[in-house]
Amino acid sequence: MKCRKCKAQAEIPLPSHNTAFCRECFSAFFTGQVEKAIRRHHMIEPGERVLVALSGGKDSLSLMLELARLGHDVTGLHVDLGIPASSPAARAKVQGFCQRHGLDLRVVELEKEGLPIPDVKRYVNRPVCSACGKIKRHWFNRVALTEGFQVLATGHNLDDEVARLFANTLRWDASYLSDQGPCLPAENGFARKIKPLYRLTEYETACYAFLNGIDIHAAPCPYSGKASFTGHKRLWADLEHTSPGAKIAFYDGFLKNGRPAFARLEQEAGLPLAPCARCGSPTSAEICGVCRLALTVAERRAADPSLQSGGHAGGQERTEGDPAFRVEA
Repeated sequence: MKCRKCKAQAEIPLPSHNTAFCRECFSAFFTGQVEKAIRRHHMIEPGERVLVALSGGKDSLSLMLELARLGHDVTGLHVDLGIPASSPAARAKVQGFCQRHGLDLRVVELEKEGLPIPDVKRYVNRPVCSACGKIKRHWFNRVALTEGFQVLATGHNLDDEVARLFANTLRWDASYLSDQGPCLPAENGFARKIKPLYRLTEYETACYAFLNGIDIHAAPCPYSGKASFTGHKRLWADLEHTSPGAKIAFYDGFLKNGRPAFARLEQEAGLPLAPCARCGSPTSAEICGVCRLALTVAERRAADPSLQSGGHAGGQERTEGDPAFRVEA
C-alpha cells in the first residue's frame, strides 16, 4: 500500500479515511486534524494560556506535545489520585515527559487534599469511576481559574467521545447531552474546556505517541475493571470495523442536530449556579459534589474502627501547611 500523500511505502493504514500514510505524512495528517478542530470551534485564541490535563497516557501526552509544537502557551496539570503503585507510576511518566520537553507542570495531590481515591472507594457508596471523574474535573477547573489560564484542554479522543455520547444516549441523559462537545465556553465559574483530539481515534493517537517516542503510562487503573465505558468502546470498535467512518459520522451528526436541541431543553430547565460555601466552585447546591464527597470520606474515616490507632486508609496523613498543589519546572 502506498502513502496517499507522497506515494512512498505506507506504514499506517486509516480505514476510516479510506487511506494510509507513511510516518512523516501521518504526522502532518495528525497536526492537520488538531488544527482543524481548534480552528472550527475557536478553541484557542492567540496569546491565551492553556492548561493541559495530563494523566500519563498516550492521549494527554500526545496532545501536550502537539499543542507545544503548534506554538501554544501550554502548562501541564497532573492529579495524583493516591492509588498505591498505579499513581506513582503515572506521575513519574508525566514528570519525565515534561522534563524532557521543557514544559511546565502543576501537580495536585489528592492525598494532601484529604480525598485520595482509595478512601473514596472505601467510604463512598457510589461507582468509584464516577466519583474519580468528578474530583478530577473539579481540580482541573479550580487550578485553571486560580492560576489564570484561559483554556483547559483534555486529551479525549474520538473513541472516548463516541463512547460517552453512546452511554448518555442509552440513558437519554439530557443534562449531559446538552453540554457534550469538543468545546464548552467559559461561563458561570467554569473555564473554557476544549478537546482538540476529538477528530482522532485512539489508534491514531497511539500511532502518534509511538512515532514520537513518548514514554506513556499504559497500565489500566486497578479500579476500572467493571466500568461500562470499556464495553461501549468495544461495541463501537466492532461497528467501525464493519462500517468505517461510523464514529465520526455519529459524533458530527450529534453536534449538528442533537446537541442544539438538548442545549435548549437544559437552558429552559437549568438550575442557577452559585459558589460552593466551602471551596467557591460553581454548584447548584449550597455545597458542591466534591466537597460533599470530602465530608463523607472524613466522617466515615473518623468512625472507622480499623483506624482508631491513628492509621490512614489512603496513605500518609496530611501535615499542617501542606500546599494545595505543587508547581514544577
